[in-house]
Order: sequence, then C-alpha cells, then structure tokens
Amino acid sequence: MTSKERVYAALEGRIPDRVPYAEFAVDFDTVERLLGHETFLRAKARSQIAFWEGRHAEVAQSWREDHIALQRKLPLDIVTFPMATWEMSPETEEPPPRRLDPTTWEDREGRIYRLSEATWDITCVHDPVRDAKVFTAAEFEKDDTPIRRDERSWRILDAVIQEFKRDKFICGPSGGSVGIVLLGGMERGLLELAANPEAVRAATKSLVGRQNEADAVLIHPDSDAVMWAEDLGYKTGPLIGPAMFRDFFLEANKERARNVKDQYGQKILKHCCGNINLLLDFFIEIGFDAYQSIQPTAGMDICGLKRDYGDRITLWGGVAVENLVGGTPEDVRSDVRRAMACAKPGGRFILGASHSVAVGTKYDNYMALLDEHSKLCQY
Repeated sequence: MTSKERVYAALEGRIPDRVPYAEFAVDFDTVERLLGHETFLRAKARSQIAFWEGRHAEVAQSWREDHIALQRKLPLDIVTFPMATWEMSPETEEPPPRRLDPTTWEDREGRIYRLSEATWDITCVHDPVRDAKVFTAAEFEKDDTPIRRDERSWRILDAVIQEFKRDKFICGPSGGSVGIVLLGGMERGLLELAANPEAVRAATKSLVGRQNEADAVLIHPDSDAVMWAEDLGYKTGPLIGPAMFRDFFLEANKERARNVKDQYGQKILKHCCGNINLLLDFFIEIGFDAYQSIQPTAGMDICGLKRDYGDRITLWGGVAVENLVGGTPEDVRSDVRRAMACAKPGGRFILGASHSVAVGTKYDNYMALLDEHSKLCQY
C-alpha cells in the first residue's frame, strides 16, 4: 500500500498493511537534527522575528524546501501543514514591534509580545485594543470583506502537495473550524459565554458563513483531508460543559463538517489537547474521521478510548510527548508497545505523539519511537 492508501484504510475502518505513522508537527530542533542545518520550519519565534525584520523570502524558501526534505527523510504517512510551515505573515509598511528586552516586544498599539523559552513561541500577552472592545451581536450581522488567498503562502503549500500527492495522504488547510468561539481570548471569552450569549451566537453564525466561503479559497484540490486544531479542553476537563457545547456550538460545527465533506469530499482530522472525554460523542456526531493528540497526562487513555470508541473514530496518538521530551528511549518504546497492543487490533489506529514531536524532544527518544513502530507495525 502507499501511504495514501494506508491512511484511507485506517480512517475508513479497513485493515491496512501496517499501522500508519504520522505527526501533527515536528518542531524545528528535531528538524535541524534530521536535516543537518538551521531551519525556519516549525521555528515559530524565529520565523516571527524574521517577518518583523522583513525577511519573508528567506522564511518562504526554508518552509518550502525543508518541508519537502523532512517528508523525504521520515516515514510519515501524512503530510500536515500546522503553524510555521506555510502561512506567510503579511508584508506591511507598519513598523515592527520594538524590543524591550531579550524576550519582550511592544507594538505601537501597546500590545506586548513575549517569548516562551520552553516552547519557542512568541505570544501576545497583553492587548489593550482587544481588552477595551465591547462585543455586540449587531457587529456580526454582515461581513462583505472579500476572502482572498495569499499567493505567497499558496505557492509553498502547492509545492509540497505536488511533491507528495500521489503517494502520501495530504492533510491541508481549509476555511477553519468553529470549535468554541471565545470572544476576546480564552479568559474573557469564557465570561462572554455567560454574560453576552447573544453576541457569541451572532459571532458563531457569522464565523460559519465566512469559513464556508473560505473553503473555496483554501481547500487544495489535491488534498485528502483538513485538520482542525483548536483545543477544547484542559487537564481536568473540557473548557465548557457538554450542555453548553451542545447549545452554542454543536450545530455550527456540524454545518462546517458538512460543507467540507459534501462540497469538497474531504476527511476531517481533529487535533485536540486536554481531557475531552465528555465531548467525544460530539466528535463523532460532528463527523470527525480521526481524533489526534490523546493526552495521557490529561486522563485520555488510548486503550480505554479504543475500547469505547475505536469502531467509530480513528485514534491517532499513543506516545506521550512528555516521554519524548523528558523520558528515556525505553519509556517511549513502552508507550509504542502498549498502544500497539490495545489500539492496533481492528484497525482505525495511527501511531504518533500525544500532540507533536515538540521542542525539547530528545533525539534518541524520537529514534526509539520510529524503531519500535517499524518492529510492530505490520498487520
């Protein structure tokens, strides 16, 4: 079987020749070890700083060339396009944020950006413009702004897809997913759900319409699936309860899934961290073909999920990212063996990390994952 055929079999409940192997993302430090040179691929902070410095062409070349080289280097069955792999930052005449110290920047609107040395992200930690905004239902009634494709980004995406579309399963972008609409960010958004529900409902309805329109612009004709990557939970449970999710967001997510599947014939793979046991029936009702991440440190046990849901949705995970980063090769091999023993029978299983091959992953641990998969993957 080709990788494409193997993944389709896993998603459709057929038994492939072997358990597919894939990752949501492989971060830059592992990419550099594999390719032998510095990269912007999945180097989120490095790429953002380069954009601020006007080095867009340099980033684009690295994303295109190194993405292709990485896919050739690794036995990945799925090609994915997470952040810092294809979507270019706009080129503007705006001055870049000024650096306040080695890890902090401020833009002219007063937004503060900070570097995380653990994940090597740059995140906006204070936004006075957003924080001062008052949301009303009326502002979401109509949005006629044309949806346009960024051709610089599309050229990167297309180059990678053309390289692998015949053999590998392509999981490309789309207009996005609804997930949970949190107006003003995580903390404020949860408050808005309780205090300003009509604005949240109006924003959700508007978002679905815009995302359906954007599918026509962003879904690549040679891709096989889209991946929706919003997290819906934290370590002890979902961000909102099942009743609230059903009330506010279930039908909106189902409408988005229908548009992707009925209009474009795409599978939908859902990346979601945290404990979302209470939402898994919704995942199936929405129409997700696979659930990726499966965070054991948040109480998501792949063996229990296989027992309860393995005939209705493909499970993608099995190796704790915490073991890749902080464990030993034997810890990783043990994760692979356990996942293979309980999730491999009957199909509907893709091996991977419980999030990604994240920053800080020990190279020997990652090599142990690949080696143990190769020993146990055959059906």
